[in-house]
Amino acid sequence: MPYDIDLITYVLGVIMNIMKTLTPSKLREDIYRILDKVLETGVPIEVNRQGRRLKISSEEPANKLANLKKRPYLKCDPEEIVHMDWSREWESHDLP
Repeated sequence: MPYDIDLITYVLGVIMNIMKTLTPSKLREDIYRILDKVLETGVPIEVNRQGRRLKISSEEPANKLANLKKRPYLKCDPEEIVHMDWSREWESHDLP
């Protein structure tokens, strides 16, 4: 199966948050997918046209936190943390 080098380069650019530059012909080939990716990732696209650069970007930047993978980070019930007594860790001179 042949690989689309432009697609691979674009995806790597999105992962690394690097703006991708396209020709108008490449943009026209897959405009809807490219526009959807700009909206989804917030990474703008540049189009080189007659020696000048045009930028396609989302008006609202994408929420970068939404792209984070959910990871198990607590080894206990969150309620245990809320009700922990930290008073023995504090020293009286630290309190106002």
